[in-house]
Amino acid sequence: MRQTSLAGESTDYVKAREELREAEIELMRHRERVADLRRHLPPGPVVDDYEFEEGPADLDAGDEPVRTVRLSELFTRPERDLVVYHFMYGKRQTRPCPMCTMWIDGFNGIARHVAQNVDLVIVAAADPPALRAHARDRGWTNLRLLSAGASTFKYDLGSEDAEGNQDSTVSVFTRDGDGPVRHFYSAHPRMSEDIGQRGIDLLTPVWHILDLTRRGRGDWNAALSY
Repeated sequence: MRQTSLAGESTDYVKAREELREAEIELMRHRERVADLRRHLPPGPVVDDYEFEEGPADLDAGDEPVRTVRLSELFTRPERDLVVYHFMYGKRQTRPCPMCTMWIDGFNGIARHVAQNVDLVIVAAADPPALRAHARDRGWTNLRLLSAGASTFKYDLGSEDAEGNQDSTVSVFTRDGDGPVRHFYSAHPRMSEDIGQRGIDLLTPVWHILDLTRRGRGDWNAALSY
């Protein structure tokens, strides 16, 4: 489809907009190359079959007891990948992270679409009752919420330090048939010394909508209420 042209566009605008269009095309091509590199990673290491605590799926289930579920049991069908979002909530993070909450608000909306291809779960260090309470407040009805507070899962995957400070992370795991679970890929907000908070931006459309505008992101940050 041709680039839209509106009456009254200046020569400088047309030139700058064409330069931007070419850059957008190259960016998309580079993202496709990156995605292909990711898909062709060799088999990752076998990981422990970590245990998680899971509350009842019904958000209004009150004080029903939690159950223990293993990492291998989170794969609902053979030959599916498992995507885990590490929620910054629990231990030293006594208040749910507003930015993570924004991410998960979006996941809740698309969870049924994602479930056609992969399994998706949210893991936090907070206990199941706290997770349920926050999920009820946010209306998260389509997500599977797990507590890893009693295991080393978040620490081993780099989303928790020795003092219990939390970080956001996304991890992908694979499993062939009844074989062991393998770590496939993880990404963190900090990518390098000069990229401290942008490493998992692709997981939410909020930033990308703001990036379309003249003012961009500015110094705006998500909040639990506005």
